[in-house]
Amino acid sequence: MSNEYIRQPEKIEERSFEIISEILGERNVEGVPGAVIKRVIHTTADFEYLDLLEFSEGFFRKMLDLFKKGCTIVSDTNMIKAGVSKPHADKLGISIQCFVGDDRARTVAREQGITRSMAAVDMANEIEGPLVYAVGNAPTAIFRLLENIQQGQISPAAVIGVPVGFVGAAESKDALWGSSFPHVISRGRKGGSTVAVAIINGLMREAIKELEETGQSS
Repeated sequence: MSNEYIRQPEKIEERSFEIISEILGERNVEGVPGAVIKRVIHTTADFEYLDLLEFSEGFFRKMLDLFKKGCTIVSDTNMIKAGVSKPHADKLGISIQCFVGDDRARTVAREQGITRSMAAVDMANEIEGPLVYAVGNAPTAIFRLLENIQQGQISPAAVIGVPVGFVGAAESKDALWGSSFPHVISRGRKGGSTVAVAIINGLMREAIKELEETGQSS
């Protein structure tokens, strides 16, 4: 086995992004959109996300402004909660909540014959302040969120809707697309918690950069 390999984490990441840009070639995306899209590709090693990810108009500007002011991210999996960079979140005043494993969600889901993800969405209605919903696993979470919005129970600041799967995943994202609030989706069956995490972490990095450039970062 050769001892000639990169050992430093930051250099591994740097070289990875260089390779991604090289492979993208003429389709390379710059700026904040490029930083987020390439982070998803870096996480998944899947270049199809260049075409699968769709962002609502003004999504990036609105998300950066939102993250710089601080907010609550409500995730549909504990994997998303664990994967979001805690140092970045703390620096921006962002908290991450996940109610899927909560006993109340289990009880309500059992009593009402719904998924725990749907029950967890209802529980998030109690949170005050701007809410960003991050869905990487459960299409039913998106459908429930849209129902709550239609009924006037909640008005999300933004939604990251990238659930993966064969039943309802593509349909839930199609239903989310075109909503009046900032949102991003991954078309079709592909997505997942790791994709949601990559989007969140990418946006947080860019928000911190803006704060540092304007001297607002502590």
